[in-house]
Amino acid sequence: MDDAMDQILTDDELKAAADNDIEAVAAEAKEEKAEDGKPRQRTVVVAEDESVNRMDLVAMLEDNGYKIVGEAANGEEAVELTRKFRPDVVCMDVKMPRMDGIAAAGTICDENIAPVVMLTAYSQPDLVKQATGAGAMAYVTKPYEESKLLPALEVAMGRFAEINDLLDTVEVNEGKLKQTESQLKEAEEKLKKAEDSLEERKLVDRAKGLLMDKADFSEQGAFRWIQKTSMDQRIPKKRLAMAIIAKYGDPKPEAAQR
Repeated sequence: MDDAMDQILTDDELKAAADNDIEAVAAEAKEEKAEDGKPRQRTVVVAEDESVNRMDLVAMLEDNGYKIVGEAANGEEAVELTRKFRPDVVCMDVKMPRMDGIAAAGTICDENIAPVVMLTAYSQPDLVKQATGAGAMAYVTKPYEESKLLPALEVAMGRFAEINDLLDTVEVNEGKLKQTESQLKEAEEKLKKAEDSLEERKLVDRAKGLLMDKADFSEQGAFRWIQKTSMDQRIPKKRLAMAIIAKYGDPKPEAAQR
């Protein structure tokens, strides 16, 4: 039982989980190799409404080590399969029924599920621009050839990874900035409390001295009077001290001249 449990997560994954770095567990899992030592197969969703073209595309990808996890004949199916299987890359024909490839690519890219490689004809340069605007990472023109398709897939996956790394970095930096701002605000509040406390202490000390001078209190008695009166009357010590100073303190020079 213990051996079986040990195989569920590696030591690195357990450490990442202990550090609350769940993303690291997922990243390590994604880099896992098969039992035969070969790299994990890249997964692909193929969206092409023409069945013959789709079959040729699937065969080409499988011959080159890719694993086809979903085949779609229209844009809606492409979006659904991409959401379900979260493949490494999506091959998307531009023109398809129910939802065209550009709209489907836009949805997939907006949800940041997977990179999209658009499949387009030579006579569709305007659609290429639209596809790029929708978030497609690369495009391949028909007829499909390994020399064009495979590099486009790698470029798309590479760009997708770079963008997500950048987004992660931005998110981390924003988190650090918010944490710094929170710490700064907390420090400012502590400083203000310290300043208020210092001001109160100075006023109480002055009021205490006046009570000792004007009302013949001992130092301890003056402090106790201020403290007890503040508590009994629910008057802040600072305000009570200011009242004592106003009554018993030396008049201001302007008042003395009048």
